[in-house]
Amino acid sequence: MTVPTLQLNTGHPIPQLGFGVFLVDPAETERIVSDALELGYRHIDAAAIYRNEEGVGRAIAASGIPRNELFITTKLWNDDQGTQSAHDAIELSLEKLGLEQVDLYLIHWPTPKRDLYVESFKALEQIRASGKAASIGVSNFLVEHLERLEAETDTVPAVNQIELHPYHQRPAEKAYGHDHGILTEAWGPLGQGKYPLFELPEITAVAAAHERSAAQVVLRWHIQQGHIVFPKSNNRARMQENFELFDFELTDVEQASITALERGARVGADPREVN
Repeated sequence: MTVPTLQLNTGHPIPQLGFGVFLVDPAETERIVSDALELGYRHIDAAAIYRNEEGVGRAIAASGIPRNELFITTKLWNDDQGTQSAHDAIELSLEKLGLEQVDLYLIHWPTPKRDLYVESFKALEQIRASGKAASIGVSNFLVEHLERLEAETDTVPAVNQIELHPYHQRPAEKAYGHDHGILTEAWGPLGQGKYPLFELPEITAVAAAHERSAAQVVLRWHIQQGHIVFPKSNNRARMQENFELFDFELTDVEQASITALERGARVGADPREVN
C-alpha cells in the first residue's frame, strides 16, 4: 500500500502518514520502529526530548531501507533554544540518529516566556543552509507566534505540528497555514484517549458503514482533511490497522459529521503556558 505524499514549501515530498515515537520506551524503540518500518511506514516523527533517538537510529540502520526512501523528523527541545544551543542540539540528534541530515527539524514549543523562538528559528535557517536539515518548521505554534516569525525571519516554516483531533480542530492555525503554504501536522490525532472518541455515534456509524475500526475512520478523516498524521502504537497489529487507510474513503457527509464534533477542547498543554 502506497502512502500519499504532500509537497512541502521547500519542494520536498512528505508522506502524509507517519509513525510517532512519543512516550515509546527507549529500551523498546528499536524493536517498535523496526516493526513500523517492516509494515511499510517510511516517515518517523522523533524528538530530542523523547530520549529515544538512538533506538530510532538503530532501527533505521538495521532496516536496510535506502535513506532517500525515509523521511525523518526530530525537534529542538525548549532547553536548547538559542543560537549556539540549537546548533549543538542538531549535532547531537544527528549523532544519535546516525544520520548526516534530517528531513525536517522543528522547534518543539514556542516557549514565549523565554522569548527565544525567533532567534532559534534563525538558527534553524542556518542549519538548513548547512545541509543538516532539508526543511525546517515549528510545533505547537499559535498564529501570534507564526506572525512574528513572518515579520522577523526570512523562511516560512514548512510545517506546524499541533494538537489536532475532532474535538480540537485548530481552524485559526490551519487557515494561517493554508494561506502561507505551511502544512499542518496533527499530534494526538485520536485525542490521546482523553475523551470517548471511539464511542461517539458520529464515529461508530461511519465505522460500521465501512466495516472499519473507529480509529481508522478518524485517521481517514484527518487524511481527507489534508493533515499529516503519525499515530503511535507499541502493538504491531494496531500499527498495521493504522496503516490501512488508503483503500476506503469517507463521503462528504461522513466527513462533515466528524468535523461537526469540534468543541475547541484541548487535551494537551496550552502553547502559551509551556516554557
